Amino acid sequence: MICKYCKNNTFYRLKNDYIKCKSCARKYSLKKLKTDENILIGFWQNKTALELSKELNLNYKTIKTRFDEIRYKLSKFLEEEYFKMPKDYSEYEEFYYFSKKQKLLNVKSLYEAVNIIGFYSNEKVYTLLMPNLKHRRESKNEGFEEYLNWHKIYSKESYKTKLYDFWRFLEENLKKYKGVEYDTFFFYLKECEFKFNYEKEEQLEILKNL
Repeated sequence: MICKYCKNNTFYRLKNDYIKCKSCARKYSLKKLKTDENILIGFWQNKTALELSKELNLNYKTIKTRFDEIRYKLSKFLEEEYFKMPKDYSEYEEFYYFSKKQKLLNVKSLYEAVNIIGFYSNEKVYTLLMPNLKHRRESKNEGFEEYLNWHKIYSKESYKTKLYDFWRFLEENLKKYKGVEYDTFFFYLKECEFKFNYEKEEQLEILKNL
């Protein structure tokens, strides 16, 4: 373990189930550290906050808050990694995401979809969330939806690309949720991006370092 305040890695063991940093004297509860570890493992194992709250007998809100913190840190990590690497943009594509519920209701309007642009560069997928299109429907701009369909951005043979595989991965992974609000969709998108780009053991190492 590393102290989050001073980055020291040596501790005193206290009698009351706490440890104390030898450098800055900050105290940590071993019970809380174990709980945090279990939550991190649950996230890594693709469990939902509800599933894990029942498994660990913890409050759902506690798990959900920790999951949200992990997703936020992951989004920052992925951004930093993207800006560090050279860009080749061998694949690029625009994608309209519809939830499982929307598909069951046969919703087809692009105004109801989440608009995403994906790039595949240096054997990794990187995604950008585009502005919500719902407000464009109110502008009464006839033909705009048809225009979007005809002018969708994609690379050649897009059905054979890694991005094609990623869109399928994204849809499959988000099925377990009853719905993801647009305001938080970005962080779920980045979680999927992370889990698609990195091998399972590599994911755990990165999560622990975060």
